[in-house]
Amino acid sequence: MEDLPEKLNQEILFQGLRDFGISTATSSYAPIGFGDYHWHITGDDGQRWFVTVSDLEHKEHCGQGAAAALRGLRRAMDTAVHLSEQDGLGFVVAPRTTADGSSLVRLDPRYALAVFPHADGRPGEFGQKLTDQEQDQVLELLAKLHSRTPPETTPHTDLEPPGLRGVHTALTELSGTWTGGPFSEPARELLAAHEATVRRRLSEFAELAARVRGRGAPLVVTHGEPHPGNLILGGHGYLLVDWDTVGLAVPERDLSLLSGDPAALARYTELTGHTPDREALALYRLRWSLLDVAEFVEWFRGEHRRTSDTEAAWQGFADTLDHLHSDATS
Repeated sequence: MEDLPEKLNQEILFQGLRDFGISTATSSYAPIGFGDYHWHITGDDGQRWFVTVSDLEHKEHCGQGAAAALRGLRRAMDTAVHLSEQDGLGFVVAPRTTADGSSLVRLDPRYALAVFPHADGRPGEFGQKLTDQEQDQVLELLAKLHSRTPPETTPHTDLEPPGLRGVHTALTELSGTWTGGPFSEPARELLAAHEATVRRRLSEFAELAARVRGRGAPLVVTHGEPHPGNLILGGHGYLLVDWDTVGLAVPERDLSLLSGDPAALARYTELTGHTPDREALALYRLRWSLLDVAEFVEWFRGEHRRTSDTEAAWQGFADTLDHLHSDATS
């Protein structure tokens, strides 16, 4: 996020770091990513850390409401720790734990803190096109992840994102006035202009979900967002960061972010014996876009101000709706 979190006292952040045994020498805010807040921290011992603060009031994929989101986020972080320390998956950039073994510290009723070791390497960017060789390297990484016995802490991933209910509600309220902030009415008008497309894609999603769910495919540990923006190319290959979306699902949840064509995922089939299901790939690619719509709709229907983050969200909302339309007609 570009903007600092609302009403978060920086001293509370430093106290949270002390819970992890880190005395801060230097800190700098890192305006990167979308959803969480990040800092680069150097301890007084010279060790570097990457710190993430999550807004539990806007962490719906971990749970509805701050208390549920905290439980879900803790399960996700505990899963990453298990995958790294117990299963020996060196590409998992897992959080540091406190002296009592906690992977997460609650800073206040709204915010929670996770601390990660600084990962050396070249970070990727969301939307970056991987070469065939690079994609095969990521597929090898995912094959290792998917082959692991799921830790008991692994969250279950709902096939239908909770936020879709909010989209259905918003579609029934397009004739009214949205008053949450400066982007509320423009968002209502934009959604109204794309109403037919969104309704058609929601129906398509429901049909695909019913067919894929009916096949009863085995569930595996999935990262959830293994796109280039969550990859760091280190000296020994790719590292995978940002594990708050980890969850049990079919492999296509991860594979869909690399390709919608099973033939392009041949390296994964070679390693695992699993041929990706074309409809499951389509389902999760559509799910990704609809989840974005749900998050933007919630954002703009709620209270908000004009900031660099809301301006970026507005552009993301417009781009996502355009993509849903163009993808449906291609």
